[in-house]
Amino acid sequence: MLRETSFRRLVLLGDIFSDLNFGRLTKDHWKFLGYIRKLSNPKREVEVVWVEGNHDQGLTNVMSHLVGVKVYQEYTWEFEGRRHLAVHGHQFDRFAVNNVLLSNLGSFLHLQLQKLDFKDRRFSRYVDLLNTRWLRLSAKVAAGAIAQARLWQASRVFCGHTHVAMHREQDGIDYYNSGSWTDTEATYITVGAEGVRIQEYKDPSAVARLNTESAIEFSNDVESSDETELELTRSAS
Repeated sequence: MLRETSFRRLVLLGDIFSDLNFGRLTKDHWKFLGYIRKLSNPKREVEVVWVEGNHDQGLTNVMSHLVGVKVYQEYTWEFEGRRHLAVHGHQFDRFAVNNVLLSNLGSFLHLQLQKLDFKDRRFSRYVDLLNTRWLRLSAKVAAGAIAQARLWQASRVFCGHTHVAMHREQDGIDYYNSGSWTDTEATYITVGAEGVRIQEYKDPSAVARLNTESAIEFSNDVESSDETELELTRSAS
């Protein structure tokens, strides 16, 4: 997606890592980190920003040197005469902030679920969605983010944390959540002259595979219909 898109600023909205266990990183993970490091090269003229989340909190001092990007708790920038604010969002989730032990335990259990889950991890994703709804994180984070944007005199505020992509407008402030890149629907946000949009990324190889599978299924259905028609003809004879 990064290679297919042209941009001047990339904001990573936190929780890029859960720990420093490099053994869990795959070849694709290292390729991604390598590309982020390339983007951060001044010759590229692309500003790469890492907003620290609750899972990668404390890890960013190490990882920022690895990928060569600046790390912020909160990040603001001006675009087309409007101030924008980016913050991960866990600051407004009092449950996670005040219960570090429970938060760490939840992260450990979620990782174990992913290991035992189906290949597409649909069960662990469903549990994650139920957890978000039970804690009412979307509403809590949105309210906190809008209040924080008001302090910064920002008209747009962007968060992650809840894994639920959404847009809410209140008192002239637009709140956006980028959703999650690890769910079945990989979502991200673009900010440009056309405004702010929540985008969904479709892997070209996955789309091509889906189209192929659909064509095979359709072909099988046609063959089944032909066989049925042939059987009816024989019966009529």
